[in-house]
Amino acid sequence: MVGAGDCGADGAGWGIAELGNSARIYVGSRGDEDAISTFCATILPGMSTGVSVDEFQALEQKVLQAVEIVKREREARAAAEAEAKSLREKLAAQSAELQQKIDSAKSQARTAQSEKQAAESQVGALSQERDAVRQRVERLLHQMDELL
Repeated sequence: MVGAGDCGADGAGWGIAELGNSARIYVGSRGDEDAISTFCATILPGMSTGVSVDEFQALEQKVLQAVEIVKREREARAAAEAEAKSLREKLAAQSAELQQKIDSAKSQARTAQSEKQAAESQVGALSQERDAVRQRVERLLHQMDELL
């Protein structure tokens, strides 16, 4: 290990490991994965890794680009998750509203069915009453015919 350090209070760390004629740079977190968003570009004085300044700067740019891509992807994922949550909430509200409408329609159908049965019963009772009145009228007419 040639050098290592902290990149602030967020717990991200960095390090440079020398492997033969090449050096590896790593950026990592000691707990929170989101803390990788910080990259410390610190070159330790007197470090001899066999890596040219141009190569190191190119690598640094690639790491910075990778960090930016990770940031954008995390933001996009967070936005997609928030949108999915919002859509789930809307769906639940619509589902509850539709269930309420279904329950109301079922209640109205039961009420209409009971009113229909009551009307049919009343029609049956009126038919019986009409038949009874008809029979009385016929008896009265028959009695009147006998009297005349």
